[in-house]
Amino acid sequence: MLKTCYSEGIAEAGCDEAGRGCLAGPVVAAAVILPDGFNHPLLNDSKKLSEKQRNEAAGMIRASAMAWATGVVEVEEIDRINILNASIMAIHKALDGLKILPGHILVDGNRFHVYRDILHTCIVKGDGKYTSIAAASILAKTSRDAHMMRLHKVYPVYHWDRNKGYPTKQHRQAIHDAGITEHHRRSFRLAGEQLQIGFS
Repeated sequence: MLKTCYSEGIAEAGCDEAGRGCLAGPVVAAAVILPDGFNHPLLNDSKKLSEKQRNEAAGMIRASAMAWATGVVEVEEIDRINILNASIMAIHKALDGLKILPGHILVDGNRFHVYRDILHTCIVKGDGKYTSIAAASILAKTSRDAHMMRLHKVYPVYHWDRNKGYPTKQHRQAIHDAGITEHHRRSFRLAGEQLQIGFS
């Protein structure tokens, strides 16, 4: 069972991002403050849940959380400042959207930049350890997946309905065959080592 808090008696915001390793689309982060002691069977690392479970959990989190928000950083900014800084920026944007100012921030991973002088703790694989981070991972993942589904309708050749922008063999082949879109990250190795793509 996941832990419900890191420090008792403090409003903790769990934070996580989705899309860091993708070739296309934004990076999306979420910040969630859950009620004291709150837990639920569906709260887990989003990667361990089915799509149906994630969507069900996302609805439960939005209804149950004391506060939640998402933050988005688009491709142009990712290419400009790199994906690590873009991921942290997305988390900061999510924290900006919270209606409650947290007293402590829990961040999945091992890197973060100070936010408004609020104490933060980085926790490697935190989405499988703390409920608030798990909740954030689910909201970030479902929000980003929904965005990629919308983009898929405009650019079906890349099969973003299936790969969500991740570097699958099918996605790389589509880049080779059809080129890139404005939603591809030009700072990433888009087609693999064996292929070269010219950017205009």
